[in-house]
Amino acid sequence: MKELQLFTGGGKYLFPGVRAKNQPISDVAMTAALRYLGYPGDVVCPHGFRSMASTLLNEMGYNSDWIEKQLAHVSGGVRAVYNRAEYLAERRRMMQEWADFLDGLKNGVSG
Repeated sequence: MKELQLFTGGGKYLFPGVRAKNQPISDVAMTAALRYLGYPGDVVCPHGFRSMASTLLNEMGYNSDWIEKQLAHVSGGVRAVYNRAEYLAERRRMMQEWADFLDGLKNGVSG
């Protein structure tokens, strides 16, 4: 991530918008980038990565609160009013294990 900041700057977002650095890159820009890389629309879309991560992290046994918070999903009801936990330490560990899992897939090592 530190290498990425050389290109995107030291702002809040890893992929800041071109016109507004205080906003993330748009879903339209992400979709265009995937198409530029050769991925057709019937194969992958940006939201599909989120769906894949949610599904696999749940199947890997991670706490659903950590997953939902990492995906920036907002829960509703009374629980959302009172639970303001961020689960940073747990999410950090989960994301490192997720990165290791993806590296394993890239290197031909499953599960």
